[in-house]
Amino acid sequence: MLMMPTRNRSLNAVPNRRIRRRITPQAGRALEILAHAIEYLEDMHRDEGSLLVWEKAQMEAIEILKKLNREIYAECPVVPSLDERLYSLIGRIFKREDR
Repeated sequence: MLMMPTRNRSLNAVPNRRIRRRITPQAGRALEILAHAIEYLEDMHRDEGSLLVWEKAQMEAIEILKKLNREIYAECPVVPSLDERLYSLIGRIFKREDR
């Protein structure tokens, strides 16, 4: 599973924490297809050798595919960590007792 940083401040409170996301079958398939396309283009680049030989459009295509990959992944909902779920549960329990 890919791990990517998130912009949610509460989740970034602990540095180097792994963020998990719930990936739908559709998003998973899209990520898989994009990964294969990126790998294919990068392999073509490696086989042709020098970066100077490669056309600018081909390099831009790789960057566009990578950006799309990150966007699809970022749209998948974050799965709360065990700590976050326990903290939330404890908070709800104490709120009920305060009533």
